[in-house]
Amino acid sequence: MKIVSEHLGGVLVLQARTFADARGSFTETYSRKSLTALGIADEFVQDNQSFSVKAGTVRGLHLQVEPHAQGKLVRVLRGRILDVVVDVRPGSPTLHRHFAVELSAREGTQIWVPMGFAHGFCTLEPDTEVLYKVTDFYDPKAERSIKWDDPALGIRWPVTAAEATLSDKDRVAPPLSALTGL
Repeated sequence: MKIVSEHLGGVLVLQARTFADARGSFTETYSRKSLTALGIADEFVQDNQSFSVKAGTVRGLHLQVEPHAQGKLVRVLRGRILDVVVDVRPGSPTLHRHFAVELSAREGTQIWVPMGFAHGFCTLEPDTEVLYKVTDFYDPKAERSIKWDDPALGIRWPVTAAEATLSDKDRVAPPLSALTGL
């Protein structure tokens, strides 16, 4: 596993090593030893997997706050996504800035999203599956959502609000300015 790039003071784009031969390929997608060597020593406690039927499905922007903040290691099992993170760490020099990267099953890139970042993605292909390892369990009391297309964030999504497939929760999420402490 190697770091491809670093953004916003801790968000890492990672690439696992793939071995290919006549049978196909083999990739070690998670190794605690490899991640620790890269500076990611967090313990993962749960894996979450999402499946999105339509291209243009937006999930997020989501996060959990203390005492149940989560770090996430995100990868695509099938399809492609535009993955987006927003820095909501109080006092951060990159507070409220975002970073977006395309992740695909074909390329095998992953993203490490540390605690203190809102996270979301938009599917770029139908039948897309995403797996994310998290460092704390889901807690509805700690959950926060931010309006995915909040103009104040300036995120360039590949879909408009009229085109996006959203959950009810994401459709009514407040803008960042309405959330205290973020």
